[in-house]
Amino acid sequence: MGKGITIIFTMAFAAGTWLLFHPVQQREATLEFWVFARTHYQGYISAVDRFEAAHPGVTVDLQLVDHRAIANRLQSAFWADLDTPDLVEMDIGGAGVFSRGPIDQAGFADLRPWLESSGYLDRFVSTRLAPYTNRGRIFGIPHDVHPVMLAYRKDLFEAEGIDVSRLATWEDFMREAHRITIPNQRYMLELSNNTSAHFEMFLFQRGGGYFDATGNLMMDNALALDTLLWYVPLIAGPERISASLEGGGGIGMGQIFTQAIENDYVLCFLCPDWRVQFIETDAPRMKGKMALAPLPAFEPGGRNVSTFGGTMLGISKKCAAPELARELAQALYLDKKEVAVSFRALGILPAFKDAWAMPEYHQANPYWSGQCVGEAFINVAGDVPPQHTSAYLDTAKIAMGSVIASCGSYYSKYGAAGFQTFAEQRLKEAAQDVRRAMTRDPFREDKP
Repeated sequence: MGKGITIIFTMAFAAGTWLLFHPVQQREATLEFWVFARTHYQGYISAVDRFEAAHPGVTVDLQLVDHRAIANRLQSAFWADLDTPDLVEMDIGGAGVFSRGPIDQAGFADLRPWLESSGYLDRFVSTRLAPYTNRGRIFGIPHDVHPVMLAYRKDLFEAEGIDVSRLATWEDFMREAHRITIPNQRYMLELSNNTSAHFEMFLFQRGGGYFDATGNLMMDNALALDTLLWYVPLIAGPERISASLEGGGGIGMGQIFTQAIENDYVLCFLCPDWRVQFIETDAPRMKGKMALAPLPAFEPGGRNVSTFGGTMLGISKKCAAPELARELAQALYLDKKEVAVSFRALGILPAFKDAWAMPEYHQANPYWSGQCVGEAFINVAGDVPPQHTSAYLDTAKIAMGSVIASCGSYYSKYGAAGFQTFAEQRLKEAAQDVRRAMTRDPFREDKP
């Protein structure tokens, strides 16, 4: 047969023999549930135990899977018609991948009929359904609101004579920031100079974004350019009022960020609800010195909140027990007591508004100078701007981070001279790169 054919035959025989004695294990659990966040996983363990106790004979295989692995494995499973988990939590950045192409070929089940018939649909913060809605179908239940507020050193603000209630607009804020910032010693705000993380919070606050509701890229429209021209002088040049601190996704976390807060290097930071618990854990010495306030608006009376991040829960079309899967989803996301327990552990404001009446959201928190943190986020949650996702959302975010880094470098060297032209050109180039990637999409004729 020849050496090549012999090798191929031998390998095939060996592989077949191995599979014969090592058959693929059949799934034994009633439901398989993937989550990507360790904090969610730990919080769900007790909830899943209670669910199993209430459903004798039912078992739930709760698995912690890296968010990149979820995206890759799940996408392959959907396309290749392989076995899939019954329920999956997805990061907002990857959710758009699973609803592109012919709508009837989406791997997740449309949850709109269930949410409408059960009366749950109108009990969510409406803007939080937007990222997981495509062509009228809802492929995921929103886990959270993730409103963004301003966290600040209350003790230092008082020492500097700053009344946070009078910082109604970003213009008011910048006036105080320029007054108290001391280059290389003290900065008013934490902002990234090489990722899109903080920039997008401002862009969302102004009603912009990377994509619109129909899936069209808008990262280079007039609003995005205007926000970029406003943002870069805050992070670069002799008049900058911010420090860029290393952290996951451009958001300062860990030792460097903790030292910056504790050593008075940074006085404020943008604070999504999920960040509250991290700050309490990482910077315990700041107990009683921190406080939260609504974001300054871009114009008098304007929106004073933004958003950052998000998670959805989807149910696979291949789920053999869809009714039971919906019951588990209901237990984790729509049971007020379970959701309140999650808030106590994670500090994340749920998108299910009924839960907000629970006492856990109305308790004073000594770390945050006695504020009711839950109430503070609830008070702004109704105005949280929508995010619209896409299969190319992560691509657009990376491209925007590159724009911010190059614009910051330019502004540090040359200042305002020629900056607007440079920024507009870089923004358009980055958007063109994203659009080129989108044109290679085999499903490009099936617009959202």
